[in-house]
Amino acid sequence: MNKWQQRFSNWLIHHLKLPSDTVLELPRITTIGQFHAYIENHRGLIIFKDKEIQLKMEQGILKIIGQDFVIKTLLPEEILIEGTIYAIRFVNSDNNEQ
Repeated sequence: MNKWQQRFSNWLIHHLKLPSDTVLELPRITTIGQFHAYIENHRGLIIFKDKEIQLKMEQGILKIIGQDFVIKTLLPEEILIEGTIYAIRFVNSDNNEQ
């Protein structure tokens, strides 16, 4: 994001009271215990395995580690996952884990 886009985004967030996750296209992750994860603002499913799910994000990858994963809902920018979740990690596009 260039400086102008950043300034405009900040203006929208502060003056119009718009949610920052929507304006900045950040992922919104809602979990219910270890058993459900609802992720909004993803850019696509990269890997789906019984013990790992990877989603493409605007800036990098979201990696979910666990077991017995089932996709309950998959929409263009939303996904609902059920299973046992052990970890949720952000991985930068340059492969450095966060």
